[in-house]
Amino acid sequence: MPEDIILSTSGLTKDFGGFTAVNGVDLKVKRGSIHALIGPNGAGKTTFFNLLTKFLAPSKGAIVYNGRDITREKPAEIARLGLVRSFQISAVFPQLSVLTNVRIALQRKRGDSFDFWRSEAALKPLDEEARRLVEAVGLSAFVELPAVELSYGRKRALEIATTLALDPEMMLLDEPMAGMGREDVERIEALIRKVSVNRTILMVEHNLSVVASLSDRITVLARGQVLAEGDYASVSKDARVIEAYIGSGGDHAH
Repeated sequence: MPEDIILSTSGLTKDFGGFTAVNGVDLKVKRGSIHALIGPNGAGKTTFFNLLTKFLAPSKGAIVYNGRDITREKPAEIARLGLVRSFQISAVFPQLSVLTNVRIALQRKRGDSFDFWRSEAALKPLDEEARRLVEAVGLSAFVELPAVELSYGRKRALEIATTLALDPEMMLLDEPMAGMGREDVERIEALIRKVSVNRTILMVEHNLSVVASLSDRITVLARGQVLAEGDYASVSKDARVIEAYIGSGGDHAH
């Protein structure tokens, strides 16, 4: 596989009984790019993400990450290799402070598991790094606030911070803008752009203006298959893509 391809799937397929949710998908994600996966409702985007992170086992096909076949790997191993998914499984403890949440994520990265009972002294060295991550996602003013009290968009920023604490080489963002108002969308969009500088991002996103402004490359799924691929300008003019979106009555749910 070429050096510049960090993640590829070949013939990736998932059957549920008589229904094929993902049907022979070939995808190549370039190292260092922001790659968006879009498509109408029921296109198979979430199932595809679940296959990548091993929440589901593929019926057929292969997944290669950094030159290594990870088709049969366990979810924890995928994360250890540097492929980490955010948002779907929010690693945030609602009653704990913003800082503590990031500190716990840093402990996980070090393999200390969830050592809540460790002494404050043992955790202190993580403080500086945790504060740096909190600042990076624009939450310095909320560092002592319990996560549950954050606004929706700021909760998302905290989720990005806890994902970054694991120091992923590649981040999978699952609808990062879902349920957000414009101000939050702009803030998270800027944050994604910032954190993408030295890593690869693959995101499922419904907000097409976000996709247009962030993505280097876009893959359109429809009925579990790749319908089109390219930059936003070419994909958005593709008659099959327009038909898939309009024919499905818009794009609101998963």
